[in-house]
This record gives sequence, structure tokens and C-alpha cells, in this order.
Amino acid sequence: MSMTGSLLQFSEIKNTKPSANVHHLGCQSWTTNNLCVESYHDEIMYYTTRWDGLCPYIDVSDAMLADAPRPFVVYAIPPDSQFGVPINDKYGLVDTAADGFWTEPRRMRKFRELDNQYKTFTYKETVVPGSQLTVDDMFEMGGDHFANYEIDDREIEGFIDYVKSLDVLILTVHDALGELVLTDVSILLPKYNQVYGSFCQWNRAFKNRSPGIYACLQASRWAAKNGYRYYNLGPVDDYGYKALFVTDFEPIYALVLTANDDPLMLDPTSPIHIDFKPDQINQIYRDNMPAKIANGQ
Repeated sequence: MSMTGSLLQFSEIKNTKPSANVHHLGCQSWTTNNLCVESYHDEIMYYTTRWDGLCPYIDVSDAMLADAPRPFVVYAIPPDSQFGVPINDKYGLVDTAADGFWTEPRRMRKFRELDNQYKTFTYKETVVPGSQLTVDDMFEMGGDHFANYEIDDREIEGFIDYVKSLDVLILTVHDALGELVLTDVSILLPKYNQVYGSFCQWNRAFKNRSPGIYACLQASRWAAKNGYRYYNLGPVDDYGYKALFVTDFEPIYALVLTANDDPLMLDPTSPIHIDFKPDQINQIYRDNMPAKIANGQ
């Protein structure tokens, strides 16, 4: 099969008979019934996967594309996959082993300020097998965050599915009176030499102490001292504060499958037109060889 995307391939995959069985791919498992989550642009509905909200790299396959309803958008396909195209956003990476990262004057000054703000606080780091986490655990650590960012319950279940064979880093900070300041959750990705920042829930009462930035600092430090070269900050275009940390950018690969007359396609303000170039719509495969993963190789 050609490595380039085409409407012919799109038609072939769409006409493939979906399977009712449980599919397994990489860290993911799904059935036809639980693969997708409804997303909305204004009142226009489209579909994303159940791993979209909280997970780093989403593998896709012909079977998955056959199962999915349309319009179907998959963000953050692995950099070494044959699927997807680079879209108008990127991951921000912290190269924790980069020359000068920890000694750059502006960073040193900001990091020192953060440490001084939290010097009377209690910091704890825990690594747990993802297979031990439950949906209840997730709501305890991030329930407010999920509500604020409209993370669907099915995406929380998707996280539990994704990490069942991976380890998860949990960072917590309490003030001197024992009040919880933040809980930061990251996925450890040995294959990509990365710690991926999945979500951070922080107490609004401590907003003036920049708890989100402090969590990024502590996660970067953990990665450095535990042999992970990169801390992945996630998408960066809408988050200016991450610029303090970013040393490298990694393209975000994605794909969209849609009919030309779908309302999402006809709306020029929809994610299809914001994230994808016109010739990338319905492109399934990359035009070039898969990118090297960001692990220094």
C-alpha cells in the first residue's frame, strides 16, 4: 500500500467491516462502542478518541479507522508512525540534559524564586504502576481539573486503559498546614525517553505562587535525576508560560477523516481548518519517512 494519503485509501478503509471484538494496539485497547468521544465546535459534533484528553501519543491502525464514525480527528499520533500529518501545533520539550539548561541566567533566577516561595512546603514524588490506578483515583487527583477543562469520563477511562502497562509519576505539594497545593500526574514513556505531563490540578488559593510552573520545574528535575532526557510539556501554542522551559519542539501529527459536505468541513472556523492545511484533509499516511523519535538517536 502506498505511504501517501489518498481518497481511494480513505474509501477502502471506510468500507472495511468493523469488528465487534476488542482491539489492542500499543498501550491502547478499544471496541467499536468505546473508541470515540463526542467533541463539539460550537454546536457541530465530531469525534475524537477516548485517549485524546490525557494521553501523549495515540496509535492508529486501519482497523481503528474502519471502526470510527465521521468526522473523526486523531491528535498526537506517534512521531515514528506511518499515519498522520504535521499540524499547526507542536509539543514543547524540555531537554533536561541540554548544555546550559539549568544554568541559563533567566531560568536560574526564576527557579530560585519558585524554590523560595515553596521552601516551607512539603513536596512528595511517587511512581506507581498505571495498572494500580482506578477511575476513582483519577477523580481524587484531578476531578476539578477534569470539570474545568471538560475532560469526558470516557477520556479518564481512556487514561486508565493507556497506562495499564506503564508507570505514572505523581507529584504533590502541601503547605505548612497540610493543605494540598497541587497534584501533578505524568506518564513515563521509556520508548521516547520522555516524561509526559498529563495534567496538573492546583489549588486556586495559591495562584500567586504559580503552582503550575512549579509543577513543571519539579517534573523536569525528576526526569533529569531519573534518566529521562525529556519532559514533554504537551501542546505549547496556547500556553505562553511554558516558554520558560522549552528547549525543543516536536511536530504534532494528526489526521482527520470527513465528508466534504460535513458541517464541520463547511465551517471555516472549525478545528479542521485551524489545525490542518487543505491538502491534509483525509490524508491518512505521511508523505515522507517516519520522523525519528526524540530520544537523541
